[in-house]
Amino acid sequence: MAQVEATTERIIAANPDDVFDALADYSGTRAKLLPEHFSEYEVREGGDGEGTLVHWRLQATSKRVRDCLLEVTEPNSGELSNGELVEKDRNSSMVTTWRVRPDEEGKARVTVTSTWQGATGIGGFFERTFAPKGLARIYDLVLDRLATEMENKA
Repeated sequence: MAQVEATTERIIAANPDDVFDALADYSGTRAKLLPEHFSEYEVREGGDGEGTLVHWRLQATSKRVRDCLLEVTEPNSGELSNGELVEKDRNSSMVTTWRVRPDEEGKARVTVTSTWQGATGIGGFFERTFAPKGLARIYDLVLDRLATEMENKA
């Protein structure tokens, strides 16, 4: 199996600590950021960053639906200006990392990267070719909504 990776990023005109807090707020803000590709959203434990357990179904294509149960960790906790949220799916090899870094004065650079062990053979070829672009488009929608949410508060 080959590792597959999808990455996208956005500069958001808001304080990086505030952006990180919004992303880590699984009980409130995060649910509002999810486009129609996500359904059955439910916080099962915690709700604010480290220690959160959250469930959703991700419909990447009309035929491709993944049931996700994500454990959230913050490997750099205590360093909000270098904040990371890591979502590890208990139901697959997928790991999604959200990084929030300071950019220009008063702006945040948000990068989201998902990795997983892809299929082999011809199916794996198509997965490595098309899945990263599709998942990046979905996360671009989340980042669009995050930017709107944060920039309207500023």
